[in-house]
Amino acid sequence: MKQDCMLTVRQAYDAMYAFLTEYHNQTKSDDVASLLGDLSTLPDGQPADSACWSDWEDSVSKALANAVDTQLGLDRGDSI
Repeated sequence: MKQDCMLTVRQAYDAMYAFLTEYHNQTKSDDVASLLGDLSTLPDGQPADSACWSDWEDSVSKALANAVDTQLGLDRGDSI
């Protein structure tokens, strides 16, 4: 896969959904299953939980602004 590929906001949402689906398949986590239920789309293409799309757009905005810290915080005294 090319590292410099461009995704639409919808394609990124679908990629996140695919990632979480695979994670759920491996872990059988009830919490992830619940999240997937909220994120699943209705026939109109919108998430079953209408707040999810707004939250997703906020997250995309943060990522585009380079305002997401993905570093493991153990060296800062944070817990997982």
